[in-house]
Amino acid sequence: MSNAQEFDFENARELMVEAQVRTWEVLDPAVLDAMRNVAREDFVPQRFHNLAYADSNIPLAHGEVMLQPKVEGRLLQSLDLSKNDRVLEVGTGSGYLTALLAQLADSVRSIDIHEDFTAEARDNLKGLDLDNVTLESGDASKLDDIGEQFDAIVVTGSMPELHDSFRKALKVGGRLFVIIGRDPIMEAQLHTRVSENDWAEASLFDTKVPALVNAWNPQRFTL
Repeated sequence: MSNAQEFDFENARELMVEAQVRTWEVLDPAVLDAMRNVAREDFVPQRFHNLAYADSNIPLAHGEVMLQPKVEGRLLQSLDLSKNDRVLEVGTGSGYLTALLAQLADSVRSIDIHEDFTAEARDNLKGLDLDNVTLESGDASKLDDIGEQFDAIVVTGSMPELHDSFRKALKVGGRLFVIIGRDPIMEAQLHTRVSENDWAEASLFDTKVPALVNAWNPQRFTL
């Protein structure tokens, strides 16, 4: 029997929820239940199987990563999703966060620039029998042509600065989770559209993740 087969993933999942996620001020029962219900090991590259529930980013292809579980938990809690919410995810990755979003929201549209990620995520999600997820390959680094507005938007890669198209793609009352900054200083933020022309911004926590491919990066003025 292999080490992967011997590993107690169910116990590791519960320890992740209790020792990592809950202790990082994630107390929303719906979020914690979603993280208990989705087998993270099914979304992790085989060579990192036994690290599926580690408190660390897990490497993916193309220099991308799966976010730390506690970051995913805080992300989900900050969005305060309901079963009526339509969600846009920019950066599908392995599909794990997609699955969590689908547990909490009405529907999820997820876009990734890497076609192999989209294909792998589709395979990873098959076993969950989800009928409220749409996966697409494409460049969503700017949302000028997205064609609709959402109740919630999640961007899983960092951006030096926030392109205004992301905020405009929110419905009034909609929430945007995004990580803004340049290495080594990045900040997770929540932007809420409070009216047609007004947004509120809240700082959530410091973190560091790879940049979104083709992220908007305006030139800084220098003397």
